[in-house]
Amino acid sequence: MTIPSVPVGGPLDMPLLGFGTWQMRGEVAYDAVRAALATGYRHLDTATLYANEAEVGRALRDSGVPRDEVFLTTKITPDRAGRERATLEESLAALGVDAVDLWLLHWPPRRGRGIAVWREMLALRDAGLARSVGVSNHATAEIDELVAATGEKPAVNQVRWGPKLYDAELVAEHRERGVVVEGYSPFKTTDLRDPVLAGIAAAHGVDPARVVLRWHLQHGIVVIPKSANPERIVRNAQIDGFGLTDGEMAQIDGLSRV
Repeated sequence: MTIPSVPVGGPLDMPLLGFGTWQMRGEVAYDAVRAALATGYRHLDTATLYANEAEVGRALRDSGVPRDEVFLTTKITPDRAGRERATLEESLAALGVDAVDLWLLHWPPRRGRGIAVWREMLALRDAGLARSVGVSNHATAEIDELVAATGEKPAVNQVRWGPKLYDAELVAEHRERGVVVEGYSPFKTTDLRDPVLAGIAAAHGVDPARVVLRWHLQHGIVVIPKSANPERIVRNAQIDGFGLTDGEMAQIDGLSRV
């Protein structure tokens, strides 16, 4: 499959379609990641909170796919403030890699602590343990606080996203700041039986889930669907064989409840 990518700092490009692993553990996580890599996914998303970094790393090694062909993301939770280096080193050991491509602050710490964590994340990036750093579940104002204090913007903000959460102003604010928007839980936030999605899917001979994923890509928003079902993993990746018209994009935008 051919999936476009977006730059996230220097020569580093992040595929717009990734594979999420939230709520998958043990052999379920291992098998799902192996299936995703075999299908052609080259972007994996995990986190310390998910307790599956070891399985994700083992699946990557066993897949035979070269490490430098896979964009790898993990995250640090705010309760690890003050232990940033130890946390990242633990993640790298579990994943079996020398560096991750993207390291995210999973959600904002208590007020006043985010800047200190962000400084440490930047230092560890500069030390070569993460190729880029970003945030997750942050409001624009919280991003501005980090930039004001350090002069460095997050490469990415990973947020809950889908047609019902579409917010053109939020996207514009991030693009003005040079921050990539990455959406998670694309299906949990979407009624895949919605007549608008069903009609567009029928017009293209695909299922509504792929319409939602294609909508993300055409907006330039990174998306990380998750599934443990091998058939669905393959189907979700089949989104480069059709395109949505401007009218169809506008219809999907119109599902927003924001």
